[in-house]
Amino acid sequence: MREKLTNDELLDLESKQSFTFFWEEANTNPDSPGYGLIRDRAPGLPNMASIASVGYGLTALAIGAERGWVTKEQAEERVLGTLNTFLNHADQRHGFYFHFLDMNTAKQFGGCEVSVIDTAILICGVLTAGQYFGGEAQVLAQQIYERVEWDWYRNPETNQFYMGYDDEKGEHFGTWDHYAEQFMMYFLGAASPTHPVPADMFDDFTRYLGYYGGHGPIIHSTGGALFVYQFSHAWFDFRDREDKYGVDWFENSVQATLASRQFCIDNADKSATFGPDSWGMTACDGPRGYHGGYGADPNTSKRDYVDGTVPPCGAAGSIVFTPEESISALQNYYTNYPKLWGKYGFQDSYNLDETPEWYAEDVIGIDKGITLLMIENYRSGFVWKQFMTLPAAQQGMALCMGEPRSALPQAKA
Repeated sequence: MREKLTNDELLDLESKQSFTFFWEEANTNPDSPGYGLIRDRAPGLPNMASIASVGYGLTALAIGAERGWVTKEQAEERVLGTLNTFLNHADQRHGFYFHFLDMNTAKQFGGCEVSVIDTAILICGVLTAGQYFGGEAQVLAQQIYERVEWDWYRNPETNQFYMGYDDEKGEHFGTWDHYAEQFMMYFLGAASPTHPVPADMFDDFTRYLGYYGGHGPIIHSTGGALFVYQFSHAWFDFRDREDKYGVDWFENSVQATLASRQFCIDNADKSATFGPDSWGMTACDGPRGYHGGYGADPNTSKRDYVDGTVPPCGAAGSIVFTPEESISALQNYYTNYPKLWGKYGFQDSYNLDETPEWYAEDVIGIDKGITLLMIENYRSGFVWKQFMTLPAAQQGMALCMGEPRSALPQAKA
């Protein structure tokens, strides 16, 4: 055990160290076509950048400048160089980028797909940075957004986005056919001034409904990973808003988070890691490699294993939904498990059921990103305030969900 920090001290420390990942694990060679690219993880795979990591990183630059962790001039220089990389150098198809890029060349890395969801995360960061820094950054950000041909990624037969695009085969594959983290895709696509998609794409995905541990109803994903309830919420503010079907998506994430925590409490007899202050299963590193299937009920797939891996970003990324429970978990991780803390704050995950106890060696950009953005939204609402002033955010949500309550005409007394 080590000395406990106050809640404010802990949140500030984890935020600052998460920001440091995005600041230090970037290509800062001004002569490189990959300037501004940010590693997918560290210290592993030093040559692989993730465009989603860059999306979180561009938002992190705005947070860091606002918090004074770097000067606004330093952050703006990094932003402008990064936007130039994506406008002029990074491999793309119809405005969509490859999931992973070579850190130095900005070319496709390892035969990966052209990714619609990772491009959407990138665009959220691009637009946030453009809005915060203004001027040239805003112009470049809008150019990157307007180049995305959302309609190219839409299956006209199902009115759904394809899951990915295989560049070698020259064809799309898969489908976004049920609820997950993809709301940002609908909103950005519907609001596009150049290549819009129908707003009713928001109507054409399956909504699985379930309950767990007294929590619900929950419109849930098939795997139960918490990131699906977090990622779009990092930028889009769903608070005090229902869609045209009466669904409160913020409250849906609250219920999903509470259910996920209850799952770990209920299964504490199966894992030494699980408990009321160690919960939040989501995609992360595990003892046998990265696994996207870590999750909790309710879900629509059979869950026949519990391997005891917990990532701090599960609770941290849900702090706006469950502040008391999330902070209590972070205090537990920091105070009682010093091996879970490293150069960039919390390591990616840990598992007490392994012999010896297992702690991740890496941190992962998207996990540090959701941690940083959600803690900042909890502390100040900064990301929401910046992003929700954008026409793309306001119009996209209104087109897909209906107008926010404050915009609806009030009944006369």
